[in-house]
Amino acid sequence: MDEFVVPEKIDIVEILKILPHRYPFVMVDRILSLELGKEIVGLKNVTINEPFFQGHFPTRPVMPGVLILEGMAQVGGIMAYYSNPGAIGNKLLFFAGIDKARFRKPVVPGDQLIFTLQLLKEKRSIMVMGATASVDGQLVAEAELMASFS
Repeated sequence: MDEFVVPEKIDIVEILKILPHRYPFVMVDRILSLELGKEIVGLKNVTINEPFFQGHFPTRPVMPGVLILEGMAQVGGIMAYYSNPGAIGNKLLFFAGIDKARFRKPVVPGDQLIFTLQLLKEKRSIMVMGATASVDGQLVAEAELMASFS
């Protein structure tokens, strides 16, 4: 059996091989770095073409906080997959909980959203990750995410 190898470049093509999400619900464009079982950094380019901006809010577009959390979760799912592909395989990763979620600044069109997640705990099929989202080096959101794969 061949040893699993993490691709050198994790772009949208690779991301779509792992995540079940499709447009308009893919909230990560590229993985910038990955330290297996420890930390991952992902990027989302936020553009005015996002469908949610039509209604949130038409005169002052702001990315919904729940979609920032979704982006964090998707990046965490990618880390989970590459860190333990044998255990996760074709299973889906689901939110099991969100704690300590805080939103510090609005995210608007033109921003590059950087998601950084660290694995805090892993027990059987549950993972706990500390997550932050930043724009231009400034914290815009943070949360602790729990995920379960089944």
